[in-house]
Amino acid sequence: MLNAGISGEETIPVTEANTAKTMGSGSLEVFATPAMIALIEKTARNSISPALEEGQTTVGTSLNVQHLAATPVGMQVTAKTTLVEVDRRRLVFSAAVYDETGLIGKGTHESFVVDADKFKAKTNAKAKYN
Repeated sequence: MLNAGISGEETIPVTEANTAKTMGSGSLEVFATPAMIALIEKTARNSISPALEEGQTTVGTSLNVQHLAATPVGMQVTAKTTLVEVDRRRLVFSAAVYDETGLIGKGTHESFVVDADKFKAKTNAKAKYN
């Protein structure tokens, strides 16, 4: 059962693969904002996955994130999320992201619980319009 208060934590290294320069979101070799967003979403999803019913997953629908400080290649980045609101299938998480020197990002993430097979079928049906 999904209840407010569920929290999660994930840590990744900053490598060339997740820099702004490589990801195309900037020209510098620092941790990319898109990589931070992906880490927040992954952390939130993983934190609540054990509480989902078989066949369910979540899909992200909204992010409001501030990237406050740059992190160079070689450091570790940790995202911490907490489920702060449950409204039927709608989930809202608070997020904070840290490197080894302190806070580098914060914000909120919203996702919805969906039936994975139904979601894929509905999405794949769009292909016939191409």
